[in-house]
Amino acid sequence: MAKPWFRVKRFGYGAGLPCAWQGWVVLAAHLALLIAASALLTGRPLPLSIVVITSTLGVVWIAWKTSDAPWRWRDGGED
Repeated sequence: MAKPWFRVKRFGYGAGLPCAWQGWVVLAAHLALLIAASALLTGRPLPLSIVVITSTLGVVWIAWKTSDAPWRWRDGGED
């Protein structure tokens, strides 16, 4: 991949906010799916939980695969 969609955090573990438009589209689609699921699945906690968990795991996986560096604990120092 030529350009990363997410940058790794300077402090902590994982990725932060997107640094490319593709990452923002992923987050917007995730938010839209959560809003639609909560509206359509009101009163049905199990299906809603399944949608929330699988969607969130999908976004985490995409962020992990499209980050600019490996995920590890960072304390703010130089790599």
